[in-house]
Amino acid sequence: MTHTDPIADLLTRIRNAYKAEKKELICPSSSLKVSLMEVLKKSGYIADFSIEQSGQFPDLKIKLDPEKKIRFIKRVSKPGQRIYTSNKNIKKTLSGIGISVISTSQGVMTGDEAKKKKIGGEILCEIA
Repeated sequence: MTHTDPIADLLTRIRNAYKAEKKELICPSSSLKVSLMEVLKKSGYIADFSIEQSGQFPDLKIKLDPEKKIRFIKRVSKPGQRIYTSNKNIKKTLSGIGISVISTSQGVMTGDEAKKKKIGGEILCEIA
């Protein structure tokens, strides 16, 4: 039986689209992916995104920003090994150049926001 990691698939699609210098990409949608895209848009790593109904299931249409290049994108917590952290142990990504995305009890947010709100959670990914 195969298990897939939809967040890792999304991050790989974004990485590959930036390397191929695409302007947009389409992938399956979920509520966690939409929350992740809101964080990436707010941080300036993508230009915009929208949810499109093209058939039975909705799709995410992500517009990439050609000015901003993602140099580093890594899935930290995986389905086989979840990585959780407290607010005191949130580390800076690439000495503060990038962001870490954390799923908390108050929603998906960057590591800096979680540190300010003094809440921990599951480290989804690191992006720079």
